[in-house]
Parts: sequence; C-alpha cells; structure tokens
Amino acid sequence: MNEHRPVNPLRLLDRPRWAEQVPSWADAKPGIIRAALARALARPSGGWYVLAGSREVRADRAFGRVIGGREVVAWRDGAGTLHAGPGACPHLGAALCDAPVHDGRLVCRWHGLALGPEGHRGWRTFPVHDDGVLAWVRLESAGEAVTDAPVLGPRPDPERSVAAVATMIGRCEPEDVLANRLDPWHGAWFHPYSFANLRVLSAPAVDCPDTEDRFLVEVAFTLVPRVGVPVIAEFTCPDPRTITMEIVDGEGAGSVVETHATPLRPDEHGRPRTAVIEATVAHSDRPGFVHTRKVAGALRPLMALAARRLWRDDLDYAERRYALRAAR
Repeated sequence: MNEHRPVNPLRLLDRPRWAEQVPSWADAKPGIIRAALARALARPSGGWYVLAGSREVRADRAFGRVIGGREVVAWRDGAGTLHAGPGACPHLGAALCDAPVHDGRLVCRWHGLALGPEGHRGWRTFPVHDDGVLAWVRLESAGEAVTDAPVLGPRPDPERSVAAVATMIGRCEPEDVLANRLDPWHGAWFHPYSFANLRVLSAPAVDCPDTEDRFLVEVAFTLVPRVGVPVIAEFTCPDPRTITMEIVDGEGAGSVVETHATPLRPDEHGRPRTAVIEATVAHSDRPGFVHTRKVAGALRPLMALAARRLWRDDLDYAERRYALRAAR
C-alpha cells in the first residue's frame, strides 16, 4: 500500500564480491529454459512484428527496415497516422526507405511516383498498429492466422509513465534473444554493474500451464556498487518474439521492459540478424512523478543508453547461443 511506502526507495546493499556470490548454474537448468522458450515460440503472433519505436516514424521522412527479408517502408501523414507498405517502388523497384514525404505521401526519388495509403497498382499497404510506444506492422505468411492487433503485455497508464525505445542489432535469431531473457539466473553474474542480490523466487515447470508460465525474480537495480532499489519482477512471453519484464512489487511497480526480437535480412555471410527493439516504460504512483514527465525528453536518451549497455553483453550471450546451435 502507498501509505507504507518508504520516502527514500534507495537501499544500502549487503552484496558479496562478484566471485563470492552463490553460483546459480545448478538452478539455471537448461531443460527449464528450453521448455519456456518452446512454449513462447508456439504462441501465435497474429503476423505482427515490431517495426520501430513510435517516435522513429515521422511525418517528414520515410523509415525503412527489412523484416524477415521483406523490405518495409513506414511514414506518417499530416494527421500523424502511421502507414507502411512494401519498400520497393512498383514502377521500377527504387528503394523507398529514403523517399521524401509530401502531402502525406511517399514520393519516389527516381521518377516522382507518389504513393499513399490507398496504394497503387502492384503496391498495397500493410496493416499497422501504433500503441504510442511502438510501431507494428503485420506481414502475413503461409499457415499463420492473422489478428486485427498485436498481442500486448501489461502496460502502465501512459499519462503516468515515461517511455523510451532502444534498438540493437545482433547476429542471431529471435529465439536466441528470448532465451537470454528466459535465463534470469545470469543477471547478477553477467551484469554486476546493474543487478545485485538476484534470486529467482519461482520458475515455471517444464510442463506448466499458461497461467503459471512466468519467472518471478527478486533483484536490486544498482545505482552505485553499494546502493540500489530492490524490486520483484515478473517475466512473461505474450508472443513468440516478445518477453516482458514487469515490476510487480517495490519502487516503480507497474513499470515494464518489453524486449521485442524482429528478424532482419541476413548479413553478407548468410548469418541471421535480429533487431532487439526494447521499450522501457517507467511508472510511479508517487505524486512527484508528474514532474518527471516534464523532463521526459532529457530522460529518454538516458533510459535508452541503459538498455544498450545491458544488450552489449546480452547480445554476446544470444550470438554465442546461435553460433553453438549453428555448429551442431
């Protein structure tokens, strides 16, 4: 309850030296991680992929990304409405990723063909979804049922939260990104600069039902080596390319970190590439948090920087996992 919440959320941490931590390898059973990943990959996506952060798609220029080998271009019209379509001009195949936007339409730089939401012969727009934090596009594939909107996990009230999006690229597949986050035991060992006193309170059984498919983790987010903010976080996978961490108890309860894995075009050696598009949505019910929203423009780059710092290490994990699987 709020009336019992301490004024200062910071705590002096009683943390051992890195090498003196209790080893977590015996609890991090490969079978548990594999089973959780298999359940996540079996969930329907409705054909939806995260394209970018909502703020990255603007009304003054196109935004291009290759998703699963398919060129996609996105833009906004004068009213700010999101649109997306194939990334090649239907006339002679010019790339549209750098097309200017004029009067709400993409204008091909080769011959001036204007393309709008109504489409053109041989060129039809894709369904899109803008949730205010992320821009999504629906790309249909054989055998996959489509839905009108993507499956979203928990989100705090947008009027009482600040969101930031960071994108990192790795040479791996989406499943390797999910597998990294479905191994919460590595946190304090691999990221001692960010996490301390990590303890997995519960992990899903190998054959657990959907209602129990979550990891519950007690951890302290560190600010300096001996000072941090203890919380309890829950990890769940709402779709086969997303894992969500929600703070369910402690300071910032209701805040979420959504990690979305979007497959890209393979690199020049044929190795898969995946965009890790991570949305951090910070929330607090403290009265003073309303003032934090006033400086959101300054906070967002710092929030994105923290996400990139973690993923510099976590992409090593994901890329190593892919390399081992490919070698087999």
